[in-house]
Amino acid sequence: MGKFRRVPVGIVGASGYGGVQLVRLLMDHPEVEMVYLGGESSIGKSFGDLYPHLAHATNLLIEAVEPEIIAHRCEVVFLSLPNGLACQIAPKLLEKGCKVLDLSADYRFSNLTTYTNWYGTERSDHTIAATAVYGLPELYRDRIAEAQLIGCPGSYPTASLLALSPLLKQGLIRPETAIIDAKSGTSSSGRHAQTNLLLAEADNSIAAFNVGRHRHTPEIEQICSHLAGHELTIQFTPHLIPIVRGILATVYATMSDPGLVRDDLITIFSAFYRNSPWVRVCGSGVYPQTKWANGSNLCYIGVEVDPRTGRVIVMSAIDNLIKGQAGQAIQCLNLMMGWDETLGLPKLGFYP
Repeated sequence: MGKFRRVPVGIVGASGYGGVQLVRLLMDHPEVEMVYLGGESSIGKSFGDLYPHLAHATNLLIEAVEPEIIAHRCEVVFLSLPNGLACQIAPKLLEKGCKVLDLSADYRFSNLTTYTNWYGTERSDHTIAATAVYGLPELYRDRIAEAQLIGCPGSYPTASLLALSPLLKQGLIRPETAIIDAKSGTSSSGRHAQTNLLLAEADNSIAAFNVGRHRHTPEIEQICSHLAGHELTIQFTPHLIPIVRGILATVYATMSDPGLVRDDLITIFSAFYRNSPWVRVCGSGVYPQTKWANGSNLCYIGVEVDPRTGRVIVMSAIDNLIKGQAGQAIQCLNLMMGWDETLGLPKLGFYP
C-alpha cells in the first residue's frame, strides 16, 4: 500500500481572526496538511508568536506572499485578506492550478460593477470573477463541488440567507416585505484597533451601524434575487452587541398565504434543509441562541408566525467566525475535494 498523502494547503492572511480559525480547524482535518502561512506585517515571525496558545501545536513561520512559491507548495489556498487584495493574488494561483477559497468580498459578486459601487475598487478580472461560485453549500452544493474558485459568504449574509432561503424559494412570502434585523459580536469587525470595539465602548451597549448602507446588503440582495427569480431590494440593519462571537439574524416578512401556521413552516424548513448537516431547525416554540452555536459550524433556525400581522419571523444563530467564515470555507473545501461535508469541522459547541 502507498503512503497516505494529505493535501497541502496554505493560508494567506493567517494572522487575522479568520486566519487563526482556519489554522485551528485545519490542524484537526484528517485530509490536509498546512504547509504555508502568509502575511505582510508579520513576515519571519512564528505563528506561535502571534498566537501563543497555539505555539505548542505548530512551528510554521509567516512567510512573504509570493504566488509562484505558494502555488508550487500548495494545492489549495485560503485567502483571508481585506477586501481588494484577494483579486490581486487569486488569478495567479488559479493559473498555476490551485483551488482558491476567498474569505473576502472580492469573489462574491457575479456583477463586478456592484462590487465596485459598494467597495470602491475598480476590477479588471471579470473573466475570472465569472467563474467564482458563491460558497453557501446549503444553496450551491453541486456547483461548489465542481469549482476552482469560491467566494465565501460574509457572516451576516450567511445567517440571513439561511433564514430567508426557504421562504423565497418556496414563494411563502411577499419578497419586497422582507426585513433583516441582525446582531453580531465584536469579532465580526476583525482584529484591528477600532474605537467602537474597545471594551469601554462596546460593553453594556448595543448600537446599529452602517444603517441602509452596509456592504453586505448587495450580497444578500444578489442571492435573494436569484432565489426569487427577479430583482429584490432588502432592508438590512446590523447591530453590534457586547459579545465576542455569534450572530443572531431575525427576519420579518409578510406571508403569501396567511393560513399557514408555525408547524407548517417548520415542516417546510425541515424538508428544505433535510440534506444539510449543518442546519438545525428548532422545534415548535424554540428560538435559537448564539451560545448554542459557539465554536461549531452549525446554524440553528427558529420559526414563528404572528397571525395578527400575517408575518413570519425567522431567527438564525451562527458562530460568525466558524459557520460565518472559516468553518464554512472548510465545508466548501470538503465539497470541492469530494470529501464528506462534515469532515474536520466541530459538530458541537461548548455550553455555557
